[in-house]
Amino acid sequence: MSNDLMDSTKPVRSGEELALEALTAYLQANLPTFKEPLVVEQFPSGHSNLTYLVKDAQREWVLRCPPKGAKTIKKGHDMGREYRILSRLCDVYPKVPRPALFCEDESIIGTPFYVMERLNGIILRSEIPKEMNFTVEDFRTLSENFVQNLVTLHAVDIEATGLVDIGHPEGYVTRQVKGWTDRYGHAKTEDVPAIRRLIEWLPKNKPPEVAHASMIHNDYKYDNLILAPNNPTEIVAVLDWEMATVGDPLMDLGTTLAYWVDPGDPDPIQALPFSLTAQEGNMSRNELVSRYTELSGHDTSHILFYYVYGMFKIAVVCQQLYYRYQKGYTKDKRFAHINHIVNLLAGVACKAIDKGNLEA
Repeated sequence: MSNDLMDSTKPVRSGEELALEALTAYLQANLPTFKEPLVVEQFPSGHSNLTYLVKDAQREWVLRCPPKGAKTIKKGHDMGREYRILSRLCDVYPKVPRPALFCEDESIIGTPFYVMERLNGIILRSEIPKEMNFTVEDFRTLSENFVQNLVTLHAVDIEATGLVDIGHPEGYVTRQVKGWTDRYGHAKTEDVPAIRRLIEWLPKNKPPEVAHASMIHNDYKYDNLILAPNNPTEIVAVLDWEMATVGDPLMDLGTTLAYWVDPGDPDPIQALPFSLTAQEGNMSRNELVSRYTELSGHDTSHILFYYVYGMFKIAVVCQQLYYRYQKGYTKDKRFAHINHIVNLLAGVACKAIDKGNLEA
């Protein structure tokens, strides 16, 4: 498989540089195999925490740290928490990068950070490289593996692993609806009537609380997967665990469904950068729900709520990114007009409520 298909890096964006001298000294003292000189590049595609490739002459690692202006969004940018999750997961759910070290000393690069192994593979983003020759059958297999992997994650024994301690499963749905509503309020820049409607609808339509909590990723989608270079239908690892916790597994499924674009969805939805699920061969949203129900045994009769919640959550994440850009916390031009996606997603969620199903 060509190196052109592997997830690539670029020079570090302006304003997101790391303090190389202090970082070099820290890595020399804490990574036994590290040897100068230090080279740092950036993975450009993430929208939340910053992700860097850190390498010396012999080995590569990945460094994760929060962006500027992130202190008001604590859990999603808690590097120590993300490090602990990976540390506990890696031996019971092997599809995660193995963490190497955590640093809470903000004097090194200005924020806490952690370092983990670099896993090589393919990440599907908004376009399929032509040389991949991905077939209809390949997408069917990948979408099936995608659902099976989510079910496998939800089946991890959170009690035996100690992962139950990373969250508070009781009342999870109530807290999430309130939490994302509050986050929207803190990042609001304009009035969006569809958002107001969702804020009113969600608390009134909560499903019964599930009996058993699961380990949930909370951002499970194609571009958070590393695929095997020689078999891109095989999932090597799941990335970006910043929002992971324990709670209702259908909240995880709801977010996934919100990212899952069907071929019949409106053109503006298909134009979003997570639309590879609309490629022929992929399961539809309804098929995905049916397969998940079959494999997991969970009751998905309230799936409309979870889907609407997922759309609302993604809209709020986009609003937070737009707010950070407006406040000058980031110069990343991708966020300059992301408020339009807030309006789009909220509108689609309201249409789903009106129709009573997952069809756009």
